[in-house]
Amino acid sequence: MTQTVPDTCPCDLGKPYADCCGRCHAGEPAADAAQLMRSRYSAYVLQRADYLLSSWHPDTRPAELSLDDAPGQRTQWLGLTVQEHQQDGDRAQVRFTARYRIGGGSAVRMTEHSRFQRIGGNWFYLDAL
Repeated sequence: MTQTVPDTCPCDLGKPYADCCGRCHAGEPAADAAQLMRSRYSAYVLQRADYLLSSWHPDTRPAELSLDDAPGQRTQWLGLTVQEHQQDGDRAQVRFTARYRIGGGSAVRMTEHSRFQRIGGNWFYLDAL
């Protein structure tokens, strides 16, 4: 289920959603892998499985993606920090930390080093190292 669209973008840049990740969610290509990664984080927050699948590299994309939480296990996304973005032509890597809480549990920090590839002018999430 898609959540209500927020005024401020969930990706933590402090911009209005419509001027930030909302542009990617509406179909505008991400300028670079870091912007794609931020828009994918926002898609998790907003439960936009359609966007996550469409921005996933065709070689590693799952057939389906469910973002439905188990009863009492709702994921609350708390924030995002991008530590590093490196680009080499049509390939890039982004290292980031996403913070979240499941149910009423303690906050969790997930750090990931992700790889991205540009195909036909569009960036796609490839995988995590």
